[in-house]
Amino acid sequence: MDTIALVGPSGTGKSHRALIVAHEYDVDTIIDDGLLIMDSKIIAGHSAKKEPSKIKAVKRAIFMEPDHANEVRDAIARVMPKRILLLGTSQNMVEKIVDVLGLPAISKIIRIEDIATKGEIAKAKESRLKEGKHIIPVPTIELKPHFSGYLIDSLDVFFKKPRSKQRRKLGEKSIVRPTFSYYGKLLISDAAIAAVVDYIAISEGVITKTGQINIKNSHDREKGISISLDVIIKYGQPIWQVVHDAQVRIKQMVEYMTGMMVREVNIAVKRLSIE
Repeated sequence: MDTIALVGPSGTGKSHRALIVAHEYDVDTIIDDGLLIMDSKIIAGHSAKKEPSKIKAVKRAIFMEPDHANEVRDAIARVMPKRILLLGTSQNMVEKIVDVLGLPAISKIIRIEDIATKGEIAKAKESRLKEGKHIIPVPTIELKPHFSGYLIDSLDVFFKKPRSKQRRKLGEKSIVRPTFSYYGKLLISDAAIAAVVDYIAISEGVITKTGQINIKNSHDREKGISISLDVIIKYGQPIWQVVHDAQVRIKQMVEYMTGMMVREVNIAVKRLSIE
């Protein structure tokens, strides 16, 4: 099984071009926004576009729910695809999906800028921003059980080979309007993340207090955030293990609660407490 990826910022037209890329690279299976799609049919998964909020949609798209990930893993093992196309907003995102689903390492990364012009990307962004339109590369009839009550339109996809006047139908894709697309841009303040970090750090009782908590945000959601904090640990505890466990908890829970990628968690032990 081979794995390739199509990456580009949200709303730039990846799902719109997924079927064409799949045709050109002889792909038989697509993973897009939480769905496993094979031969224009949904084999497994749950669409992120059905989620009621942007945070839940992000979590769904990167398979953060264990039951969701297990369902798709089992389906991949059952259908044994020849080549999978992963769609994601960044290399970091598709590599995370590969890790969660246990897929082979990505052999090729295709960037949206390589297959779409600046004008096409700008048009796709305008459609997403103004009309809230999202595309899923499966026929409408496949989506009806998943998107009951949503506004759904269908769109046929054709492909014309170079030096040929013949057009061959590749498949059908659907245009949907998720609930979260009406809510505009979601912002999470550093203070809110710091409050979450403080709560998680002291939740086990081994870390008695946190000091300064810094959130370094590059303002590029795909690169992730860096978290650093000072802590006081109970005397007699194995410092390395306490710090390591806290790092894992903080990373997992911040990603789970906010949908943001956490690049690193740095913890400095300032003091030991004998109380």
